[in-house]
Amino acid sequence: MVFRSRRREVEPDRSPAPTDDPEFIGKLHRALIDRLEDDQALLGEAPTRMRQRVEAMIEEYLTLSGHAAPPEKVASLAGEVLNELVGYGPLESLLADPAISDILINGPQHVFVERGGLLETAPVRFLNDGHLLRVVRRMLAPLGRRLDESSPMVDARLPDGSRVNAIIPPLALDGPCVSIRKFRQDTLTAEELVRLDSVPEPLMTFLQRAVVERRNILISGGTGTGKTTLLNVLSATIPQGERVVTIEDSAELQLGSQHVVRLETRAANTEGEGEITARHLVKNSLRMRPDRIILGESRGDEVLDMLQAMNTGHLGSMSTVHANSARDSLVRLQMMVRLSNFQGTDALVNQIIATALDMIIQVDRDTRGHRHVGEVLQVTGVRQGAITLAPLYRRGKALPDLDAIDWNKHLQEGT
Repeated sequence: MVFRSRRREVEPDRSPAPTDDPEFIGKLHRALIDRLEDDQALLGEAPTRMRQRVEAMIEEYLTLSGHAAPPEKVASLAGEVLNELVGYGPLESLLADPAISDILINGPQHVFVERGGLLETAPVRFLNDGHLLRVVRRMLAPLGRRLDESSPMVDARLPDGSRVNAIIPPLALDGPCVSIRKFRQDTLTAEELVRLDSVPEPLMTFLQRAVVERRNILISGGTGTGKTTLLNVLSATIPQGERVVTIEDSAELQLGSQHVVRLETRAANTEGEGEITARHLVKNSLRMRPDRIILGESRGDEVLDMLQAMNTGHLGSMSTVHANSARDSLVRLQMMVRLSNFQGTDALVNQIIATALDMIIQVDRDTRGHRHVGEVLQVTGVRQGAITLAPLYRRGKALPDLDAIDWNKHLQEGT
């Protein structure tokens, strides 16, 4: 290939390249990527040398099409092509931004990110549905996962721990939709949650002491409120000598303890076989001599086995659940116990829950995107068949004397 020197300005006999035209840019990308994918030697070159060759090829393409572009635009186009070739295209800059926690794609032209707890429009676009699909399939290829008409939904974990969910037409009516929850390498600490006004310092001290004293804890909250973050922080307080088994759909917990067994569920293959559910893993964990079990999220029939584990010596176990309030989380647990085909009465279900749990922590996110502990309730027992709760903390109100709490339950007061 002949390498041409980059021009300082658009030549009079060549029109400016229509770099705002998605069709033109799409043709340029496709032509260069097809050519570069055939040149395997290029992929082994140093990044600087690779960029120089791509820039030369872009100038050659522009010349043959009767166009020209200033050096800075050629460099920008080269970066886009390299991202398409060896990276994740327009997503590269978003994945590299540590301030972004979620990337949400509603078709090729609508990309949003969550930054600081608030959603905003991202300054990137895909050329078309095919372009978006190529990027997503490149993400999934090393994982051995498919995304096509026969398998139009996929949920996977990337090598860095980030989670990606994708759904395509005909299920998604407006084009491929992709959700990426980025994995945070530098997990927040208890001190940072206090500094960010997410948890008052006296309450954080109380919650950490509850973990050490092996209280069974349920963390409740809506999507993106910080349930897993708080679970991570509290789990860091578990004494080093205890054996902990974690069970998650996508491994996110980063416990500091050395004696941790990490288990992850597995989806069924394309033939509908090989699924390993959270309930399978909870049952298996009981044979692994755990001191504590941490279930990343309670969402189905595994709840009954988790509650039974809490009731049979695995004190200090923890889980999270999606719910709008601490009291609503009990309704969610009751519903999930029923999903397990449990045949007992409602009163018995409530007694199982009440004997298992010591505390419910509700985490919320306000309209400004600020995440915080909204309330903490103690599970005190059962009265007339209903679970009784006692408030320990409510945001905006003075903290009670947390050291004076009586943890002895009164499971059946009256009938």
